[in-house]
Amino acid sequence: MRIAVFGLGFMGSTHLKALRDIPGAELVAVVSDVPEKLTGDLSSIQGNLGGPGLKFDFDNVRKYRNHHDALRDKDIEAVDLCLPTHLHSPVAIEALRAGKHVLVEKPMALTGADADQMIAEAKESGRVLMAAQVLRFFPAYVPLIDAVKGGSFGPVRSALFRRRCAAPTWNAWLKNPEASGGGVFDLLIHDVDMALHLFGYPEAVSATGYADLPRGIDVITARLHYPNIADVVITGGWHHPKSYPFSMEYTVVTENGTFDYSSAYRAPTLYKASGEEEALAQPEKDGYQAEIEYFLECCVSGRKPEICPPEQSAAGVKIARLMTDARKRNGEPIPCKL
Repeated sequence: MRIAVFGLGFMGSTHLKALRDIPGAELVAVVSDVPEKLTGDLSSIQGNLGGPGLKFDFDNVRKYRNHHDALRDKDIEAVDLCLPTHLHSPVAIEALRAGKHVLVEKPMALTGADADQMIAEAKESGRVLMAAQVLRFFPAYVPLIDAVKGGSFGPVRSALFRRRCAAPTWNAWLKNPEASGGGVFDLLIHDVDMALHLFGYPEAVSATGYADLPRGIDVITARLHYPNIADVVITGGWHHPKSYPFSMEYTVVTENGTFDYSSAYRAPTLYKASGEEEALAQPEKDGYQAEIEYFLECCVSGRKPEICPPEQSAAGVKIARLMTDARKRNGEPIPCKL
């Protein structure tokens, strides 16, 4: 499958690294409006997961300064959109109309209407559309998914998902809520998607918190209300620029055991009701590689991405928007009518 990566920031660099290890994936083009990045030197790239930037060999790769020119390239079969969030919807729609398969980084869009239009365009074009909700493929979350969906530990009684980092300083657009959606959309959309994947659509959403994006603060504690689960909490956000470390974690209590993970201090662990403690086996494959590999398999086979359907990604956008609206109501539940 001949693929182009649009956007050479942190996520673009991450996806390029993953593509190198995917059999059958041929990088044929890259798109950036920053000429220096088109040289392949992305060593200055920053992101909330840390690590040094990378250098790539773009000698045999076509280089475009804008996405319009790239989408006229008939050799490109699929595009991997790692652009600023406000560009996800318009560029994805243009790509689908140009006959390209589309993998779009999270969040899928900034509004539910835009996400729904992307889905409609994918159906019209007959091309594959998938949002890159990587937690569904992430090694630390896969054993939780398998356990909850398998049902062997009984009903879920409570779930907590937490994700925190410093406010991003590497791109000014991230602090503009009209461009990024703030910390709820940029960061906690992962955990919204995980709740949808595990539990389906909630009946209502409530939230408290505080947002002051110019100062780098965007924090929230949201509750997704389900009829058969006592508590599903999503909490975290941006905690001032630069110094605050990134972390992600979950605690899911089931009838017969508790699943717990923290990127800061605990590998995925099952604490059984019997008193036993068990380290959970994780897939060895990198989550980004597994995600992109699955997308390309869907493109080649012409099947819908059932592991990560765009309809659920669109629902995640709508719930994230409800969370920010509910925060203004200081805990008052808002019915979730998707």
